[in-house]
Amino acid sequence: MKTRQMLPIPGFFNPANASNFNYESPLVNDSVLLTKTAQDYAKQHDIKSAGSQAKNITLLGIDLQKSFCFPEGTLFVGGRSGDGAIQDNIRFAEFIYRNIDVIKDIKLSMDTHFLFQIFFTTFWVDQNDQHPAPNTMITTDDVRTGKYRPDPRMAHWLVNGNYAWLLRQSLFYVEQLEKENKYQLYLWPPHTLLGTQGHNLAGVIQEAAFFHAMVRGNQTGYEIKGGNHLTENYSILSPEVLLTWDNNPLDQKNTDFIKTLIAADYLIIGGQAASHCVKSTIDDLLVEMQNNNPELVKKVYILRDCMSAVAIPNGKGGFFVDFTDDANNALDRFANAGMHVVNSTDPIETWPDFKL
Repeated sequence: MKTRQMLPIPGFFNPANASNFNYESPLVNDSVLLTKTAQDYAKQHDIKSAGSQAKNITLLGIDLQKSFCFPEGTLFVGGRSGDGAIQDNIRFAEFIYRNIDVIKDIKLSMDTHFLFQIFFTTFWVDQNDQHPAPNTMITTDDVRTGKYRPDPRMAHWLVNGNYAWLLRQSLFYVEQLEKENKYQLYLWPPHTLLGTQGHNLAGVIQEAAFFHAMVRGNQTGYEIKGGNHLTENYSILSPEVLLTWDNNPLDQKNTDFIKTLIAADYLIIGGQAASHCVKSTIDDLLVEMQNNNPELVKKVYILRDCMSAVAIPNGKGGFFVDFTDDANNALDRFANAGMHVVNSTDPIETWPDFKL
């Protein structure tokens, strides 16, 4: 086994910034400072450019955005601990710094939404034309009976005024979710809306990504997902529903990005939320790898300490919903399938089947 020293964390990194919603790194806003700091660090630790690295070790960060990563966000992933995403981001950033010499590529997904989407409270109204509360579950029977229906005001811009088609599509969508045993439709508060602060990366993640890019001379990759008004897109790789009720394409798989991830020599994954977007992405990746070559799953490493599950407090010491068990069960399932569930704080060369 090739041995190496984990790199020191740069002096500019302050873990306290992981809890600061408004933190913007000086490195991000000053290219001269970023260049000098990165060049000095690379020279001091003899870090080579990414282009000279033979093995493609890719780090995939899923939806590390302000809406999910701070209590001020509209959908904070606090987990059962209450500060899950904050602590996750500290470990994720530190993982980048300690292993910046071996991480060749960083890919970051950006959950990107608009005000009216089928999984938001704003999309639906009840029998009194009121929007339902966040965390409402909508069943097929709810739509059939008219307990909930799409807001008719959307029809003119979303489906050229064809509200009857929109009603049928909404019912079909909920039916498909239940038919495929995924889940019932869950209504979230609007989050990661394009153009809002909540859409931005958490400051410490953006800082680490910029620093990695400059140290290694390699552009960070950004994958936008979630803009279709009529389907959820938890996974980076595919929307939840691909067709309309009348058998026309609704959306499509991200086949190019699937190929990119499969081509990596090692793929390391963390992000938010463990119970939803991380789980769905890895589920889709597992299917693609098993269909391509089952041995591929062995090159996937899941950072269990860099993700948390959705657990929404009810203010009474409990939770409105708590998906922690779902997330833990998924990790067990991925491990049983041959993927590796690891800790970011362990030396990367000690991970099972990992050879530098």
